[in-house]
Amino acid sequence: MAVCEVCGNDYARGFEVHTAGEVHVFDCVECAAHLLAPTCENCECRILGHGLEADGRYFCCAHCARIRGVMELADNTAVAAGPVLHAR
Repeated sequence: MAVCEVCGNDYARGFEVHTAGEVHVFDCVECAAHLLAPTCENCECRILGHGLEADGRYFCCAHCARIRGVMELADNTAVAAGPVLHAR
């Protein structure tokens, strides 16, 4: 049995996550995300996908980065390049 280090549940199907030279034990993905996933500097949500990073600062999206003054990040290349023009 493995005791989750976040919620304390003693669960037969717990799992270990090895990261940064440490071993963590969890009973579910939610507890693992709660402890290990980075947090958006602006809205404080857990970043479960790729997210964005600038100079060691983490954001869930370019909108949150812009609110915090990081203008060079974009969620997609169309936004970074400006409006998309379609030829007719």
